[in-house]
Amino acid sequence: MASLVEYKGLKAGYHCGYCDSEKGKASCGMWAHSMTVQDYQDLIDRGWRRSGKYVYKPVMNQTCCPQYTIRCRPLQFQPSKSHKKVLKKMLKFLANGEISKGNCEDDPMEPTMEDAVAGDVALINKLDIQCDLQRLGDNLKETLEREEKKKGRSAKKEESNELIQSQDKKMKLGSGEPSHSVEVHLVPKPGQGADLSKPPCRKAKEIRKERKRLKLMRQNPAGEREGAPAQQDPLSLFPPKAKSNQPKSLEDFMFESLPENASHKLEVRLVPVSFEDPEFKSSFSQSFSLYVKYQMAIHQDSPDECGKTEFTGFLCSSPLEPETPPGGPDCGYGSFHQQYWLDGKIIAVGVIDILPHCVSSVYLYYDPDYSFLSLGVYSALREIAFIRQLHEKTPQLSYYYMGFYIHSCPKMKYKGHYRPSDLLCPETYVWVPIEQCLPLLETSKYCRFNQDPEAEDEGRSRDPDRLQVFYKKAVMPYGVYKKQQRERGAEAAVLQYARLVGQACSERMLLFRN
Repeated sequence: MASLVEYKGLKAGYHCGYCDSEKGKASCGMWAHSMTVQDYQDLIDRGWRRSGKYVYKPVMNQTCCPQYTIRCRPLQFQPSKSHKKVLKKMLKFLANGEISKGNCEDDPMEPTMEDAVAGDVALINKLDIQCDLQRLGDNLKETLEREEKKKGRSAKKEESNELIQSQDKKMKLGSGEPSHSVEVHLVPKPGQGADLSKPPCRKAKEIRKERKRLKLMRQNPAGEREGAPAQQDPLSLFPPKAKSNQPKSLEDFMFESLPENASHKLEVRLVPVSFEDPEFKSSFSQSFSLYVKYQMAIHQDSPDECGKTEFTGFLCSSPLEPETPPGGPDCGYGSFHQQYWLDGKIIAVGVIDILPHCVSSVYLYYDPDYSFLSLGVYSALREIAFIRQLHEKTPQLSYYYMGFYIHSCPKMKYKGHYRPSDLLCPETYVWVPIEQCLPLLETSKYCRFNQDPEAEDEGRSRDPDRLQVFYKKAVMPYGVYKKQQRERGAEAAVLQYARLVGQACSERMLLFRN
């Protein structure tokens, strides 16, 4: 079945929800009566995106907040510190019901403060060193004053030289310069410093290891084990851990085994967006109630703004025709709701499109009562892991499209934290690593990322007459149609449509004319 679309043209001068400009937004759009997954894949690779059945493309050099299509590369993805923190937080909650304090997100995928302050760690450490050395210098000075009275002038001169050397080392270390270790063998004043007459303090981890070694030695006094001689060093009772430079994968963190008596059970279900699907139909009421709760709490929508009609049109109506071709994923291609069930109730729903080369994230809504679990970040990580799973059977499916990256809007920059990722050049439609794009975006809101001045849009419309038109239940090339029907001013809109969708899509999709 071919895609059938109705082009609506340019819409300019309307309200922008990102910068709150009253008349700053500009986009072109079309109504998709139906659409194949391949056509939609090609369209999002040219900067289009859908909202329900309406498919739109921002006019990048005119709109107030340019929206750049962003995709993550899940096969090379490694979770950051903040991502690991979210995964561990979920595991602790599921295992024993532990609720972490703080870090309740306002934005579904907002990064934690941990990443924001990571660059200050070195400075904090340096300040700590300086404070410790200052206290050490004060202790030295007081001790030397006592020694002076006992040893007289000669001792005074000798110890003063040592103090000067120590202070020199202090200055070097405090400034970040390399220095030899400073050894001080002095009895501290009461209440200050360690008591050198007692054994040195050890970390709890070392004490636990020591106890385990002694326990094993008591159980096996001869120190014998398979393949090992008797009378060996107690340390060798522990076989060395296999050294590996490979960090823990996303799946290692996400699917860590839970105890049998875990406090909670989380289940993720993939449900096709179709009222003919019994699971989608049976969970619709609960899913809709969750959407209303989310919209009113997080986006301050009124009940009229998030009714059943709005919900259905926005998140339950998709133009994508489901497909299950050979070699494709077991679930097939199309639109889905990824439902997160906690102890028998839905706490989050991720709306996604599964396409030939990617999973495209459409929207996420969740129960605000569970904001402490950072469900936006968690669901994004689950979707990345899901793509890696799909890739095993369908190798060409290997990208995670996160919608639009808006550099000029601070709340929308979080998408750039899922690395490695690429931004789509708005002129040549090639993917460019985000690291190369960010310096350009710091100087201008609108940028051409492809730095080759000779490069052009390879998929541009070269022959508009071959564009397919659907007119009076008949399909014909635009070249034939325009000879039969002389629509005033229609040709400019058709040429604009052809330029925006590209030659391949213009020849496959049917442009409805009446």
